[in-house]
Amino acid sequence: MTQIDRRTLLTGAAVTAAMAPATAAFAQSFPLPQGFERFPIWPGKAPGGENVHVQEVESLRRPDSGPDDGVFAHIVTPTLTILRPEAVGAKPNGAAMLFIPGGGYLRVAIGHEGYSLARRFAQAGYVCFVLLYRLPGDGWAAGPEAPLQDAQRALRLVRALARKEKFDASRIGVMGFSAGGHLAAWLTSRTPAETYRPIDAADREPIKAALAAYIYPVIQMQGPFAHAGSRTQLLGANPAPERLRGLSLDQDVSAETPPVFLAHALDDKAVPPENSLSMLAALRAKGIPAECHLFENGGHGFGLVPEPAAPAHWPNLFLSFAKRHTL
Repeated sequence: MTQIDRRTLLTGAAVTAAMAPATAAFAQSFPLPQGFERFPIWPGKAPGGENVHVQEVESLRRPDSGPDDGVFAHIVTPTLTILRPEAVGAKPNGAAMLFIPGGGYLRVAIGHEGYSLARRFAQAGYVCFVLLYRLPGDGWAAGPEAPLQDAQRALRLVRALARKEKFDASRIGVMGFSAGGHLAAWLTSRTPAETYRPIDAADREPIKAALAAYIYPVIQMQGPFAHAGSRTQLLGANPAPERLRGLSLDQDVSAETPPVFLAHALDDKAVPPENSLSMLAALRAKGIPAECHLFENGGHGFGLVPEPAAPAHWPNLFLSFAKRHTL
């Protein structure tokens, strides 16, 4: 047996174990939408949880939300939820998407910026994964890096699943929304740094995506355009200036950042569009291919809200950008 074959087998075993049914491993308040499957990203407990005593809870995003529009808080068991193109009657295109929903680092809007987006992009042929990640205020040893640990682990697992799910590991996009856009930018626009100790063969995969999209993203942690809620959840009430700069993702952009798509509404009162504009400037300064769409209206968190209330056609703009960059 060659070394390559052995590595493939080890990675396959790790991924198969990760995708085993895990209904006893986490609480699920609402049934998964039809066609979706969920599995934990860590074998056993997530790292650094010795002082975590919160209880994971899923609730509705709004009082009038349907059962598919849930949000999670106090996540204890980070997961990936997969939707395959075949589940929505589409033909696979050989690529995959990892979605990172927002929620101000206080909760995760898994329905609005997860399930709905996965359906839309599965129809376009992508194998879609939705990340449910831990939150920084719940006592994890990694503190603000707990969500990043989950994002790194998730991207590695998606890469490791490429052979099994029949997509190309070099054709994976990462798309994040609001605070999830901050996490997506943290994952893809900085030089990767190990945030946890490798635990299995899947962690041999590089932390690398072919394309990234930051949708109404939190980018800045300092200055008048910072989102105060996300900043407080990540860094506390009175963070030092160097910590603010360290998590302002328009700083220290890597020259290895993949092409980036940005979308923001000009009437966004929660996360001002200057966040996307500052990221666009940073990407251009590094010579990173980028495209930015600024819409007249839509407010914050527009997701797939129908027009004319919000720019629901933005996924078509992203798909055009993705096609130009072979995703």
